[in-house]
Amino acid sequence: MFEDFAHRVQEAGFFAIPIFLTGAVGGAIIIERLIVLWGRTRLNKDAVLAGLRERIFRGDVMGGIRFLSDQPQSPLTRILKAGLLEVRHGEEEVQAAMDEAAMHELPYLEKRTGYLSMLSNVATLVGLVGTVNGMIGVFKAVASVSAADKSTMLSQGIGEAMNCTFFGLAVAIPILVGFSILQGRTQALQDDINSAVASTVNLVMRNKDKLNVSAVEET
Repeated sequence: MFEDFAHRVQEAGFFAIPIFLTGAVGGAIIIERLIVLWGRTRLNKDAVLAGLRERIFRGDVMGGIRFLSDQPQSPLTRILKAGLLEVRHGEEEVQAAMDEAAMHELPYLEKRTGYLSMLSNVATLVGLVGTVNGMIGVFKAVASVSAADKSTMLSQGIGEAMNCTFFGLAVAIPILVGFSILQGRTQALQDDINSAVASTVNLVMRNKDKLNVSAVEET
C-alpha cells in the first residue's frame, strides 16, 4: 500500500507538494479548533444558569459573580460575569457590558475556521492545475514525439493528471467536512451564549428589587 502511495506521489510530481502542504495546514487548524470548541469552551449552560438563578433569587449578586468565577472559564462565564459587575447601574449598562464582552469573546470561537474554506478550494485548484499540466504533456506526446517515446509520455502525462486530481480532492474533501462541522459547533456555542445572556438580563431585571447591589459597589 505504501509503495503504491509513493508511486502515485511520484506520478503527481511537483504539484503533490503544495497539495500536501495545504492538507497539513488544514489538518493543524482543524485539530486546534476541535480542542478549543469541544474542550476549552465546553460548559453546561443549563447548570450555570441554574446556579446563577439560585443566587439571584436570593439577591446575592456577589455570590453569582463568585459562582461564575469558580466555573471553568469560557466565553460564556466571562460575558455573564461582565454583566453582573455592572448590575448596580441598571439594565442598559448590564446589556452594554455583556455586548462589549461578547465583542471580545466571540471572535475567539470563529478564529481561523474561515481559512478552511479557502484551503479546501486551494487544494482543489492546485490539483486542477496539475491535471491540466499533465494533459498538456499528453498533447505534446501525441503531437511531437516519436512512436517509441509516445507511450511513455502518454503514461506520464495521464498519471500526473489523474493523480493530481485524486490528491487535490482527497485533501479538499476532509477539510471541507471539517469546516462544516466546526461552523456548526461555533454557531451552536454562539446561540447558547446569546440565549444565556438574554436569560440573565431578564433574570436580573425581574429580581432587581431584592438584589444586594451595594456588595458589588464595594468591590
